[in-house]
Amino acid sequence: MKNWFKTLASTCAIIPLAQCALIPGGNIAAAAEPAPAPVAAPATTDADPALWVVKDEDTTIYLFGTVHVLKPGLSWFDEAVKDAFDKSDQLMLELVLPEDQAEVAKTMMPLAIDASGTTLSSRLDGEELKAYQAAMASVGLPPAQFDMFEPWFPAITLSVLPLTKLGYDPEQGAEKQLTRFAKASGKPVAGFETLGEQLGFFDVLPETQQIAFLNSVVKDLDKLGPMLDKMVVLWAKGDPDGLAVAMNESLAATPELAETLLYNRNARWADTLKARMEQPGTVFVAVGAGHLAGEKSVQDYLKERGLTAERVDY
Repeated sequence: MKNWFKTLASTCAIIPLAQCALIPGGNIAAAAEPAPAPVAAPATTDADPALWVVKDEDTTIYLFGTVHVLKPGLSWFDEAVKDAFDKSDQLMLELVLPEDQAEVAKTMMPLAIDASGTTLSSRLDGEELKAYQAAMASVGLPPAQFDMFEPWFPAITLSVLPLTKLGYDPEQGAEKQLTRFAKASGKPVAGFETLGEQLGFFDVLPETQQIAFLNSVVKDLDKLGPMLDKMVVLWAKGDPDGLAVAMNESLAATPELAETLLYNRNARWADTLKARMEQPGTVFVAVGAGHLAGEKSVQDYLKERGLTAERVDY
C-alpha cells in the first residue's frame, strides 16, 4: 500500500484539530480563550485563495478552501474572502472543536487506545520498529508512551507535530482564524461532522492499512515540509487545478482511502448544502482545500444535485 502519507496530505490534514488535540500536551485550552478582535496578523505576502459561490433567490453559500496550519505572514483574510465572510450569517467548518479538553479526550481515547491490549511495537517487524522509534525520537516523543495506541494515532501525530518546527502555526490556520473572527462578530459556527466521526474515519481502517499508513508516514517524514510548502504556494495563488495535481496525484493508488476521506464526505456535504439552500440566508463554508479541488469535489457533487458553484473573481 503506497503513498498513504501523500493521501493524508491531500486532504489538507483531514482532522483540523489534529495539530493540537492529537499531540500529547497540545494546547486545547487555547480554544477556550476569549476571542480577540478580528484583526489579521501583519501581512508580508498577499494570498488570494480560491472562493466559489452558490446562489438562488434567497440563499447564498460561499465555498472557501483552507489549509489547517499556516506560517505567519500570509494576507488571505481580505478582499473577496473577507467581503464574503462579512456578508455571511453563519460559518460552517468540517468540525467545531470542543472547547473542553476533557470532552476531546473522552471522545478520542476510546478510539485511539487498542482495546485488545496488543502493543504497537508487537505489530511492527524489526526494521519497521527501528524506523518508527527513530522517527518518534526525532520529534521528541517517547515511543513507549504510544505503545497502547492503534497505529493510526501515532501516524497522525507524527504527520502533524513536525509542522511547528518547520514554522507552521496552528493558530495561523484558516479555521482557527475564521472561528475567532466569527466569535468576535457574533456569527454562529457549525460543523459538517463531529469529532467522533472524524476520528472514526481512521479508527475503522483495517489493521494492515493502519500499519501501512504509519510506516509511510515514518518513511516520508522528511518530505512533509517541502510537500506542504508547495501546497500552500498553490493555495495562496488560487490555483485549484494545480492544487488538485499536487494533493491528489496519489489517490489512484489508494482508492479505498480516497472514497472514505474525500469522495464520500464530499457527497454528504453536498447533500447538507443542498438542504441548506432551502433556507434563506448567507453561509460561509470553509473546508480543507482538497475537498474543493480535482474530480469528485464538493462542487462536482453539487452540480449532480442541480446546483452550480461559480468561481468568485478577485
